[in-house]
Amino acid sequence: MPGHYDALETRSREERERDLFTRLPRQLEHARNHAAYYREALRGLDLAAVVSREALAKLPVTRKSDLIELQKRERPFGGLNATPASGLARIFASPGPIYDPEGRGPDFWHTARALHAAGFRGGDVVLNCFSYHLTPAGSMFETGLHHLGCAVIPGGVGQTELQARVVGDVRPAGYVGTPSFLKLILEKCDELGLDASSVKRALVSGEAFMPAVRAFLAERAILGLQAYGTADLGVVAYETEAREGLVVSEELIVEIVQPGTGDPVSDTGVGEVLVTTFNADYPLVRFATGDLSAELAGESPCGRTNLRIKGWMGRADQATKVRGMFVHPHQVAEVLKRHALKRGRLVVANEAGEDRMVLAVEAAGANDAALAAAIEATVRDVLKVRGQVSFAPPGSLPDDGRVIVDTRVYT
Repeated sequence: MPGHYDALETRSREERERDLFTRLPRQLEHARNHAAYYREALRGLDLAAVVSREALAKLPVTRKSDLIELQKRERPFGGLNATPASGLARIFASPGPIYDPEGRGPDFWHTARALHAAGFRGGDVVLNCFSYHLTPAGSMFETGLHHLGCAVIPGGVGQTELQARVVGDVRPAGYVGTPSFLKLILEKCDELGLDASSVKRALVSGEAFMPAVRAFLAERAILGLQAYGTADLGVVAYETEAREGLVVSEELIVEIVQPGTGDPVSDTGVGEVLVTTFNADYPLVRFATGDLSAELAGESPCGRTNLRIKGWMGRADQATKVRGMFVHPHQVAEVLKRHALKRGRLVVANEAGEDRMVLAVEAAGANDAALAAAIEATVRDVLKVRGQVSFAPPGSLPDDGRVIVDTRVYT
């Protein structure tokens, strides 16, 4: 569907850089003056001089991987918030737990731009199958849809048969949620003889948009595009009808840096995604997402001129995302601890467009069905994602320090 969200998307790169870096010093001062964490992190720095990417690259990095410990020391947001909890619209708890604030401003998470690029328009009825329970994704996309003037069915996750019946009865024009769950809903519609032909567009996120699922949607004449974002930042970049990388949101400054450092990579090298926001409530500066990506050279054929990235290319650390939920090494360690197991390795794969997770553990009882069932229950409780358990002889798992191995292929 042609058309851009606003004129910001087609301005020259020079104009965009000038605008962003004219505004940046004021935003940095706001962070230092109103957020306890940045009062210390930016102490003594000449923020008025941060008017270029080179100057920005000299500022300290704030790491997502540090949020759990920061928030333990200062509840609930680790001092990163500039607005007190009482002044927010919503407070979320992502796995970790990590607490995420939502301010009261319209389209707080900047999802409307990505939704517009995916073809959503005012008057559309949309099934939102992101989680509404504690994590922010459901609200994240609902607020953007409301900003566009769409009506939202708050489907959330699970209850596949009921979701399929809603599709058949209410006939939504679009879907937002994970791609694998849309595939499950459509297959359930087929199984029940329900008409799902009303669904013409989908904006998906929360997991890799695998080629098998892309092909499945295309066969049904559904325009499926993806967005990349985090629970801390909202949408960072989004796919357009050109399908050549993901265009960075206009409300952010994105850097690609060497993992574990704050040093920008050269040209189009793979590195960690760092994001600086202009969010008055949660003014994150050089926020290291832990995600890998790379810049695409040139501009998108769709006419949008902002920086493009290749999308999510894996994790800079060992954490990974499975069915829309982050899984961390410390969570795997907790599962092992609860069952007095010494060593284990979580292997994540993708079969027929669906994520599969197997926890291999070293244990003498290779055929202990009761133990396997107990561990699987703990996996579900701690990781919030279902997985299977396999047993390996003691001393047989590789001793390489890797707790999570992601074998999915994204090309």
